[in-house]
Amino acid sequence: MASPAFEDIAETFDFLEDWEERYRHVIEMGKAMPGLEEALRSPAIKVDGCASQVWLLPKIAGAGPDARFDFLGESDAMIVRGLIAILHALYSGLTVAEVLKVDAAAELKRLGLDEHLSSQRSNGVRAMVARIRKHAAEAAEG
Repeated sequence: MASPAFEDIAETFDFLEDWEERYRHVIEMGKAMPGLEEALRSPAIKVDGCASQVWLLPKIAGAGPDARFDFLGESDAMIVRGLIAILHALYSGLTVAEVLKVDAAAELKRLGLDEHLSSQRSNGVRAMVARIRKHAAEAAEG
């Protein structure tokens, strides 16, 4: 159920030889991702449960289950910005109903992230996924 952008990431990860190369690729994805303006980094969009500071701002076009999901994200840690970029690839452009069907843990496991992230980073990813799902569920309800 992954998006084409996420499938591209999975293919790239398959091509990269070792985790160190994958780690660098995640950081590069974070650097390439547009940032979130300082003025938008409010407590209301801050994600609790992350070791780093993380902000996710949903951008939903339309209403109900067919509304299109997107978000902007920011972190003060480069690896986390990369993880936000991966989540963006996983979810962006899906309908909110499709977002709720994505098995993020299984998709991220394909990248080997479950084996190579610290428990704090893994908890942070779960917190980001929970926030994304919460926004999608609220949007699906109308």
